[in-house]
Amino acid sequence: MSNAFSALQGVSDTGFAHVKEMGLVGMVTLKADLDAAITKKAVKSAIGEGIPAARGMSDGSKPDGVAWMAPDELLFLCKHEEAEGVVNALTKGMGDAHHLAVNVSDARAVFTIEARDVREVLGKLTPANLADLKPREIRRSRFAQVPAAFWMNSPNHATVICFRSVAQYMFDLLVTAAKEGAEVRYY
Repeated sequence: MSNAFSALQGVSDTGFAHVKEMGLVGMVTLKADLDAAITKKAVKSAIGEGIPAARGMSDGSKPDGVAWMAPDELLFLCKHEEAEGVVNALTKGMGDAHHLAVNVSDARAVFTIEARDVREVLGKLTPANLADLKPREIRRSRFAQVPAAFWMNSPNHATVICFRSVAQYMFDLLVTAAKEGAEVRYY
């Protein structure tokens, strides 16, 4: 078995905001009927939490959790080494019900941004409306030319997920948007 390593191996940069690639993060996608009782039971059994509301995330009291990605899709966040266990638990819990549970950990890159107001960075890159974005409310959008999902953990901290293949591009975008002296002060 080969050794796993993240797309950018924890690279970081600091301007008016601190941007960091988070290293190895476990991520599992579940595609299923989220309204079905069997799905709700399987999710609760696999991770001990229920399905969040539309565009929501689990409460954030721990680093692991689940995010609503679409009417038929959830994203589970966990330790990298636990992702296969989450897939197995979901698959077992779903039984014969139509579903797809996949470990996508090595296909994604995760970044964090810390600043006085992270919207100063995000607002330069995404067309998503940030004015009413609540903490732990997830958005799927794009950052410049690439698709991404993001949420704000607080007004000072955001998380961005993108495809691993564009990790360097995403890092460069975030660093450029966070350069010292480049604050827009819109928010």
